[in-house]
Amino acid sequence: MTRIHAILTVSLLISGCSSPHAQSGSPAFPPTPVATVQAVEESVPIQIRTVGTAEAYTTVEMKSQVGGPLVKVNFTEGANVSQGDLLFEIDPLPFREALRQAEAAVAKDQAQLRVAEANLARSQAQLKNAKADATRFEQLSKEGISTRQQEDQVRTAAEVAEHSVRADDASIETIRAALEADRAAAEQAKLNLAYTQIHAPISGRAGNLLVHPGNLIKANGDNPMVVLNQIRPIFVNFGVPERYLNEILQQQSRRKLSVAASAEKDTAPANGTLKVIDNTVDPNTGTIRLKAVFDNTDGRLWPGQFLNVVLTLDTQTATTVPSEAIQVGQQGSFVYAVKADQTVEPRPVQVGQTISGKVIIEKGIAAGETVVTDGQSRLFPGAKVSLK
Repeated sequence: MTRIHAILTVSLLISGCSSPHAQSGSPAFPPTPVATVQAVEESVPIQIRTVGTAEAYTTVEMKSQVGGPLVKVNFTEGANVSQGDLLFEIDPLPFREALRQAEAAVAKDQAQLRVAEANLARSQAQLKNAKADATRFEQLSKEGISTRQQEDQVRTAAEVAEHSVRADDASIETIRAALEADRAAAEQAKLNLAYTQIHAPISGRAGNLLVHPGNLIKANGDNPMVVLNQIRPIFVNFGVPERYLNEILQQQSRRKLSVAASAEKDTAPANGTLKVIDNTVDPNTGTIRLKAVFDNTDGRLWPGQFLNVVLTLDTQTATTVPSEAIQVGQQGSFVYAVKADQTVEPRPVQVGQTISGKVIIEKGIAAGETVVTDGQSRLFPGAKVSLK
């Protein structure tokens, strides 16, 4: 009987200590130290969060306008180049010879033009003299001094001189036309010679070099020699659900909309502005494509890079708490609210967006109420708390 009595005594002691409320009225544990903060009402942005990709502001596929052997490459692949930099040099010798021939043809035409102009001047002088003789012999014929035969000969000579002037005029027009054609050929030869030096049309970053010195380059070949991407500034493409389209259009008509983009959630985002709203909704995805422009002076954004994008539409007044206060249970999100007697109660809440570490509380907590932000794992309904 003594052994049984001892076992019953131990059982009663264990059962008496198993509940924090075994003593009537007051908890058995001391107050739990926790960190708290008051819910505040503040102005917060209305944002749309999505995923986008960076896109070069301008892309240029460099091709040669003339053919020939590539003799020099004046940049390193992957390097930054400035507008006007000399990138490639094609063998200029054949084009220099073609320019010399074209210039020689122009000089020949100019000489022929001078000869034709001299012939025209001579023909005009002969015509003037023939007309004067015709007038004089016509007067002599009226006075009966000259014969009819002499008058006809003088008149015929005047007509021949006039036709000669016309022929010289036509010859000059022909030579002038040939001169203009040869001048155009000379200008084209100058252009072709200039095209042997290929300059950067934009400032940007060069990609992989697809040709090397010694390669024979075709004019307007199928493949580019190198691709230049302008990344300062840079575009970011992203899509948003079509239900936001009207609000975006309204806000865009009032002011420039701010767009933030970052490669990782923890990094500081780059800031830009909405630039383009596509003119159609994608029927397959139900989204509208948007494009924002970023200065990208630090070069953080890179063409083809996937980015977290945040489009800010407007601001609103809302109640916020730190994101650390939000707990997730079987019934959804809740917070531990601290009551006036320094006890806590779990309060179901309806949460909205998270902005800069703060969560918008749409329902469940009012501004001014105190919530627990640290130490929730040791709390239970009615637990007494003390501030850390």
